[in-house]
Order: sequence, then C-alpha cells, then structure tokens
Amino acid sequence: MRVVIVPCLADNYTYLIHQEGRREAVVVDPADAGPVLAALETHGLELVAILDTHHHWDHVGANEELCQRFGGLPVYGHASDAGRIPMLNQKLAHDDRFEVAGLSFSALHVPGHTSGALAYVTGDAVFTGDTLFVAGCGRLFEGTPAQMYESLNDKLGALPEATRVYSGHEYTQANLRFALSVEPDNQAVRAKADRVAALRARGEPSVPSTVGEEKATNPFLRCESTAIRQKVAGAATPVDVLARLRALKDDFQ
Repeated sequence: MRVVIVPCLADNYTYLIHQEGRREAVVVDPADAGPVLAALETHGLELVAILDTHHHWDHVGANEELCQRFGGLPVYGHASDAGRIPMLNQKLAHDDRFEVAGLSFSALHVPGHTSGALAYVTGDAVFTGDTLFVAGCGRLFEGTPAQMYESLNDKLGALPEATRVYSGHEYTQANLRFALSVEPDNQAVRAKADRVAALRARGEPSVPSTVGEEKATNPFLRCESTAIRQKVAGAATPVDVLARLRALKDDFQ
C-alpha cells in the first residue's frame, strides 16, 4: 500500500491511497479538487472512491466536483452525517468493514471533534481526520470529553503501536509546544519537537506519526501522566484531565 500526501488549503492534508502496481486509488478528505486532480495525474492514478472522516467543509469541499468529474463514486462517511457530507452514499457505523481499490478498510467511530467522526484503518495505517492530530486532538465542537477520551485512548490508542497515523492538519509544531508546556520533562516530546522542526524547515510534512509515538508524546493520550495531572490539579479522573487539557489548549498561544 502507498499513501500520497496531498497538501490542500492552508494546512490541510488530503490523502490518496492505492496498492503498489494498481491505478485505482481512494481519496481521504478531499478539501480542494485542484491539488487532488494534480496528484492523480502526477502519479498516474484513477480515483474510485471518497472516504470522509467528518462533515466539515475543509474535509469534504471537493466531493461534488470529484463525483461530477469521475461519475458515481462511492462516498463513505458515518451514517449520522447524511445530509452533512455532500454526495454521501455509503453510510458506515463503528467497526464496519469494506473493500475498495483492492484495499480492506475498517471504520472506527471516534466522536469528540464531531458527532459523526470516523477514522479509517487499512493495513498498518489509520487516517484520523481531526480527531487525533500528531501530538494533539481536535476541538470538542460536537462531542464531550468522555467521548473524546474513549475515541483517543480506547479506540485509536488500542491499535498496534506501529500503526502509522495520518491526520487532517499540519498542527504539529504548535501541538508539541503545548505538550512541552504541560509535561516539560518529557524527553520524547523534546526529541520529537527537534525532528519535526527539521522536517518543517525542509518543507516536509510531519505526518505520519505512529500510535506508539503518540502514546509517548501526545498529552491527550497521556492523561494518567503524573506531571500532567499535577498541571491540571483538581482533575479527578482521566476524562477530567482531558477536559482540562482541551480547555488549556483552546487558549494556548
């Protein structure tokens, strides 16, 4: 399996996924048709399906144009996003499995950022949209801290540690600055911050991460860390810790 990272808009990542040696490809979260079409041409690929992680415009903005151009594409998303994801015709629930372009996918329902958020697992990779970022998580626009905690720690965090994490935005440097602010002695965070700074200085993306790296560096997957619990004194449970962390991150400069 090969993943083509397609930068879109200001800081979004769209992804093309295909099997080596095959032209058929699926696109995850097509924000803007132009970059997607250019990447398809560059890599000699033919689009056969759209996978949307959630309904926000900067993840589904190219659905209609791509469906018009390629005709009758299957468009996957959570069933609850019917009417919110353009052209949605393949309605999924948690742990649904499907095959397209010679690839096998499973859908994880990961509410928190939105109520219908999905992550897509295929091979040794997971596409997490705005639920799990490298060293961070999405704002709680439609979900609760308890939902986000379960989505991050019990669902995504349960994947094998070598699983590659492809998230929806290039927010990593800001996320790592926040991670250091709440866990300043975490040497894994410091080392990752150095690696990411070097990548970004070369104009390269910070994705993918891995589930194992996220468990070591992402504060929202480290809600039982002593240092983090001390930072958010008074939070009685891991869910309370996540809620306090998310509130702190919302105001972090």
